[in-house]
Amino acid sequence: MRILALDIGEVRVGVAVCDPGERVASPVCVLPAAEVLACAKTFRRVLEDWEPELLLCGLPLTLAGEEGPQAERIRAAAAQISATCGIPHAFADERLSSAAAKRSLREKGLSEKQMRGKVDMIAASMFLQAWLDARRNPEP
Repeated sequence: MRILALDIGEVRVGVAVCDPGERVASPVCVLPAAEVLACAKTFRRVLEDWEPELLLCGLPLTLAGEEGPQAERIRAAAAQISATCGIPHAFADERLSSAAAKRSLREKGLSEKQMRGKVDMIAASMFLQAWLDARRNPEP
């Protein structure tokens, strides 16, 4: 099953996808949040290209594992995107994914300005990969 991960921000949405075998997550692109929420042409093109069966949306949890103040906004946005596009959605813990993405890009020598367009899609691929790994190797 092909899964499309969405790191939904107020301004941008990072997009990542997994292979049909659900083994490897890869970053795809970053789109304006308004275009994703409206299922505009640019986002529809991504959906047509990858044909996902599930949208995996990052849910911002606190370090204690509880839903943070942004979680309600993300839940509403995910429901809107799912309904508009006709693709079911689920949630994944996205705690620290953006920080890990920034660290990874910094290690590759990118400046803050160069990172701006990449962090969200890298974060989406990181929480998608963690979700795939957890499904493949469930803890007892």
